[in-house]
Amino acid sequence: MTLSVLLAAAAAAGSPQYIPSSPTLGMAEGRCRANEGGPAYMININGLKDRQGLVRVELYPNSDEDFLADDNVLLMAGKPFRRAEMKVPASGPVVLCIRAPSAGTYTLSLLHDRDSNRKLGLSVDGVAFPGDPKLCWGQPKGRDARATVGNGPTTINVTMQYRRSLVCFGPLKK
Repeated sequence: MTLSVLLAAAAAAGSPQYIPSSPTLGMAEGRCRANEGGPAYMININGLKDRQGLVRVELYPNSDEDFLADDNVLLMAGKPFRRAEMKVPASGPVVLCIRAPSAGTYTLSLLHDRDSNRKLGLSVDGVAFPGDPKLCWGQPKGRDARATVGNGPTTINVTMQYRRSLVCFGPLKK
């Protein structure tokens, strides 16, 4: 039996362990507090195309198989998943904070959701990952999108990448 069949059966049975997918899953856990002192990524987002829409970050376990997996599947399996987003500020640096469950290494994915629809629009939105991996012919592996966080806030830098050709994304040309 496949995982999707099992999840559908659990939902139909009214299982308390079934969690429906939602754009707000992981937000409460990922939202940083004022003067955050626990494990958190302070992400400097560089290379934005413009100052419209939202920027969103999602935190996943440090594994290729769990990277970019469905939020509800990860949470039902007891695996870490967090999400944070904010409106792109009109000016100044763009720093997005997301809390981590504990110190360690996680994979991260960022989206510049220019039309604020909470979905990736390949022709309009930008994406970014720690380490700024090359993005051609599909998504990066988790091992290419990971960053380590300490017991307190840890600063990392990412550069947004936008569609440049039929199969590749890249930073904006200066």
